[in-house]
Amino acid sequence: MQIDLFDTELNQILAAVSYADYKSKLAAYDCSRCTLCHSRTNIVIDRGNPSAPILIVSERPGVNEDRVGKPFVGRAGELLDKMLKSIDLDPNEHVLITNVVRCMPETDRSPTKDEVDACFPFLVKQIELVAPRVIMLLGAVAVKWVDPSRSDIKMEKEAGKFFTLPRFPGVQLMVMYNPAFLLRDPRKKANTWEHLKALRNYLHEEKLV
Repeated sequence: MQIDLFDTELNQILAAVSYADYKSKLAAYDCSRCTLCHSRTNIVIDRGNPSAPILIVSERPGVNEDRVGKPFVGRAGELLDKMLKSIDLDPNEHVLITNVVRCMPETDRSPTKDEVDACFPFLVKQIELVAPRVIMLLGAVAVKWVDPSRSDIKMEKEAGKFFTLPRFPGVQLMVMYNPAFLLRDPRKKANTWEHLKALRNYLHEEKLV
């Protein structure tokens, strides 16, 4: 656990023993650990069920998410919900959705290393408390920051594949196209359907849903 001797509120968030405590403390935290604090309206923490077996991780909130305070609430969120429902997953029951960073950038861009370094402890704590069996990584940026050993990620090769990381024992990670990307390039929807079926098969084999 990362400790900051000068930030008691941060330490309390990272020492939370329940998800409800973690979420309430993080939501109340006036975080200024990186410059994203200047562009955000709300810290975007999650959407879904903290007891779910699947954690979905994207890269960062957008304008709609910042306004509402929940991830994936715009068109991409509608598509993500449809993707989940297509394999009989209830977005409110079977998954918890979050991001690598919790605050919206000032422009439509990926988070920087400094921003991820400032925010990543919150994701690690979230994973610790949720204890998911599967982590679905949406897009190359999410993969890059969750698994920094991958410096050159080709989604055509990675999407639909499972892998593991020593830092998250007992968890299967899966790479999936980001719904926001699918809205820009619908040609990948057929591939994504195959990836979703592979996920469904794994969940059924492991009796996770």
